[in-house]
Amino acid sequence: MRLAIPEKIETARLFLRPLRYEDAEEIFYVYASKAEATRYVSWPMHQTIEDTRMFLKETITGWEKGTDYSFGIRKKENGRFIGSFGMLNDQGKIQFGYILGPLHWGNGYATEACQAMMKIVTELPVYRIGTFVDSENVASATVLLKSGLVEEARLPAWFRFVNQGNEAKDCTLFRYPLSPADRADLRE
Repeated sequence: MRLAIPEKIETARLFLRPLRYEDAEEIFYVYASKAEATRYVSWPMHQTIEDTRMFLKETITGWEKGTDYSFGIRKKENGRFIGSFGMLNDQGKIQFGYILGPLHWGNGYATEACQAMMKIVTELPVYRIGTFVDSENVASATVLLKSGLVEEARLPAWFRFVNQGNEAKDCTLFRYPLSPADRADLRE
């Protein structure tokens, strides 16, 4: 099931658009080859630009199939590439993630991008929106809570993060409340 996701999304300070082959070098140098940036992601840190090109080939094919909607995040003021936001679509079940280059941490960009994407995705015919984080990744958990997600479960020894030596780590599962009852619970 393909989703009608716009190909350009703007926020106050950012614009997001689908990743392209031309983004390979920026992706590689901004975050994909950086140990500190890839510590909490599910994929291995890129060792070469070829790794990034292979990732882009899969991502672009996924967009065409309606299974992967991955966006580059750029600053409006100068067009600088600062990170990515990706969503995997499994027949209306959305799992998402984001990553910023370390030089752009602590400025609210991840929250701004995540809030914009949640606004768009909740208008689509999806039945679940969620993600998980290493329980030690307090910064990402904060972004998710600020973006309207709720903590659903704490899962001991739940995921092996390849960039942390494949040790099984405790994770926190988050979901975006889609039903009116879920949203009412948030207001109380």
